[in-house]
Amino acid sequence: MGASSSTPSKATAQQREVDSLAASTGALPLLQKSFAKLADPQTNTVSLQSLQQCFGLSCKGPIFEASGMPDYFPQLLDHVGSSMVDLFFVPEKGGISWVEFVRGYVNCCGRMSASMSLNTLFRLFAMTVKKAGLLLKMEFESDDVDCKINGSLRAIDVLVLLWICWTMVWNTTTSKFVKGKANLFLPRINHLVLSAVISCADFGSGLDPWECNISSLEVELPVGKFLSWTLTTVPGLTECLTQFVNTRLQNLVTMEDESGPSVSHSEDISSKASDALLLTHGRAWAISLAAKSTIREEVLKTCLALDGVAMDGNLLYRSSLLGRGLNRFWSNIEGYHGPLLLLVSASSQDANEDTGKVRRWIIGALTQQGFENRDTFYGSSGSLFAISPIFHAFSPSGREKNFMYSHLHPTGRGYEPNPKPVGIAFGGTSGNERIFIDEDFAKVTVRHHAVDKTYQSGSLIPNQGFLPVEASISEVEVWGLGGRTAKEIQTSYKKREQLFTEQRRKVDLKTFASYDDSPEKMMMDMMADPNRVEREDR
Repeated sequence: MGASSSTPSKATAQQREVDSLAASTGALPLLQKSFAKLADPQTNTVSLQSLQQCFGLSCKGPIFEASGMPDYFPQLLDHVGSSMVDLFFVPEKGGISWVEFVRGYVNCCGRMSASMSLNTLFRLFAMTVKKAGLLLKMEFESDDVDCKINGSLRAIDVLVLLWICWTMVWNTTTSKFVKGKANLFLPRINHLVLSAVISCADFGSGLDPWECNISSLEVELPVGKFLSWTLTTVPGLTECLTQFVNTRLQNLVTMEDESGPSVSHSEDISSKASDALLLTHGRAWAISLAAKSTIREEVLKTCLALDGVAMDGNLLYRSSLLGRGLNRFWSNIEGYHGPLLLLVSASSQDANEDTGKVRRWIIGALTQQGFENRDTFYGSSGSLFAISPIFHAFSPSGREKNFMYSHLHPTGRGYEPNPKPVGIAFGGTSGNERIFIDEDFAKVTVRHHAVDKTYQSGSLIPNQGFLPVEASISEVEVWGLGGRTAKEIQTSYKKREQLFTEQRRKVDLKTFASYDDSPEKMMMDMMADPNRVEREDR
């Protein structure tokens, strides 16, 4: 143990208590090793400066941002480490002892409810803003971790808070691949901020999401409503702080020297973000925050791919590159047995305007399994997403199980009096689907949530009325989230199918006994006298 050299062989009751709390989180071995790295051998305590440096989030290199970054954002990052130490770790005379080191970790990363973890994150944000000398209209009634928070947040405050959480995630991921510090890239996350504004503000429903400027938006979001929005829409936000702290401590143990040169991969990533891909880094991060923990890691790998290899490898289908239509779609996703993310970009006329404006929006569906050619709904679970211009997530309601539908034209069948729809669908019922994509990938129909009992209610596109919305599709993307194993299985499946196809195309003439039995003889006889009747041998 980190404090064994200066404490009696028999641990004190206080030390046993904190050790038990740390053990409940599974981080006791990590804390022991990191304390041994940080502690002064003579005093067996950790200095405040060492701990602040360990949790520092300052960015020394340039910040590549999508748009709208406040000038004071780098200053906020400089104060995250010191705010974390001052807020959670109580120093004794001479430094932070083992007991206070473990207790500080438990205070910020211990086992607690999602609402308490969110309160902890907000408390760190408030302390950081205060240290930077900025104004924040958020007050805590007490020092308890589950105390009530009063006040309000501006739209720009929400943007900054989300970007700080992204920076933690970014730092957590890049530290696994880059020695030293990688330049920071801030994605465009206006769809997340607008989701919070429309859900929490009193006049949010009257906002035009296509013409809105976040930096100049004067709106106050009650903290209570924002807490509820976070827990329901982006529950994964509560894990950003814990993952950041654990990764920093792990890096401290595993990396002997972190003072190597800074390696910049931001040029590759920023260029990727400017591409026409529907799954940008900001959209992928939003989906990961709303998805279950089992899928979240794969989505993060895709949106945080440093060299683009993981991003390109997970992209199974893109209509603008591989061709439109259900057949082209099927030839690229068939054999993939794993979670899939399907994104659709479409354009429709705003139902509430007489100006004839055409609005572009993006929706998505996350499945827990691969597509199958069936004439009925199937699936065990899934989620629907309104992605742009406003983000919303719709998880299963538990009332029905019509999660997904994918049906190709039947082969080898005769006349069908009641043919099944050919296309891809999610939710609803046959002929009355919540989302339906036609077989040519030309039109997508989005219906009101009243027709759907599988997914939770809510609008998939802004200003969606009760009537079905038929929109023109501009792009379709499918991303595989089953990891390397699912991709390898699909590759083997495609090779096997290709081998079978080549074998079926070949005719081995050696199987025929003579020329009279060969296909050539049969064709010649038919061409010579097609009406000739030959007696069959019985």
